[in-house]
Amino acid sequence: MSENNPIRDVYDAVADPTRRKLLQLLANIEEMPLHELMVHFQMGRTAVSKHLTILKEANLVTDRKAGRETRYRLNAAPLQEIQDWVSFYEKFWKERMLLLDQLLKEDL
Repeated sequence: MSENNPIRDVYDAVADPTRRKLLQLLANIEEMPLHELMVHFQMGRTAVSKHLTILKEANLVTDRKAGRETRYRLNAAPLQEIQDWVSFYEKFWKERMLLLDQLLKEDL
């Protein structure tokens, strides 16, 4: 987290495999309550809830009360920051692949 921004960093939030799986689960359905998300993990309710809190702090997940349960929904917009960062480096991968292709053709 930056000193000026109390919101959790998106990169930090997606660094954990459990949180990435939560995002993936939420991407496949409009909303899910905690008890439905929990069945996909070998951890307790509190642990899954803590991961969801981190995702909420990064604005990757929103929640709403529906009666006695809280339902969670993906907010994919902050992932654009990661996409932008990765896409900047794609040019390096493409250049390397073109060089490799040329080298392989020369060896033939």
